[in-house]
Amino acid sequence: MSPASAAERVAPAADAPSGPTRPEAPVVPPLPDGEWPVGPRRGTVRKRRRSFLAEAWRWLVAGAIFAGLASGLLGAVLIAAIYRQARTDQTRPVEAIVVLGTAQFNGRPGRVLQARLNRALAVYEAGTAPLIVVTGGRAPGDVYTEAEAAQGYLIERGVPPEAILLENEGRDTWGSMRGVAALLADANLDRVLLVSDGFHLFRVKLMARDLGLTAFAAAAPESPIREGGGGEFSYVVREAAAVVVYLWVNR
Repeated sequence: MSPASAAERVAPAADAPSGPTRPEAPVVPPLPDGEWPVGPRRGTVRKRRRSFLAEAWRWLVAGAIFAGLASGLLGAVLIAAIYRQARTDQTRPVEAIVVLGTAQFNGRPGRVLQARLNRALAVYEAGTAPLIVVTGGRAPGDVYTEAEAAQGYLIERGVPPEAILLENEGRDTWGSMRGVAALLADANLDRVLLVSDGFHLFRVKLMARDLGLTAFAAAAPESPIREGGGGEFSYVVREAAAVVVYLWVNR
């Protein structure tokens, strides 16, 4: 054997790659038209599914936020309605004027009750109605009822006793209005003008209509609880809560 042929046997082929060889990539057969390979693609991130509790919590929070916003909106609408009624004078001819009672002191009306009675007296003297109904029972420890104190105040100012009806059993607004409705039903009357502080009129008028009365309202302008003051706002907010309670219990 010649040296040349020995070298040919030992020498590697000229086109053989040097170093370690890499495995060949698998051959992917072509897919039919319109089909895509199954499995995650590079660059995509799988979204983790929320658990049932996480999803329930998300809806609970969203519902609480919605309920809070809706309650706030309804509260604002109710407060606006109370303010609007307080500033609307609905004085007109009726069958009876109803004065809502409040504090009296040993048979003498307090300043708030005096203001209500003065408004009722003015519309009575103007010929608005031939009858005044005064309301309010006796607080613990009192000798006189609110209605009795109101009656004495009106008689002193020239109103004949026969033109005054007393509802003197009610311990709150609803009790007084139920007593008024019973008194007027006995007299076959149902058209009334309600007199009270402005912030009180929305709820009183609502009660009167629920009791079958045709009700209008007039505020007492001389009341120490002045329109537009901070004191009025606190009463309006309290009235809004009282309206909600009334509707919840009686509707």
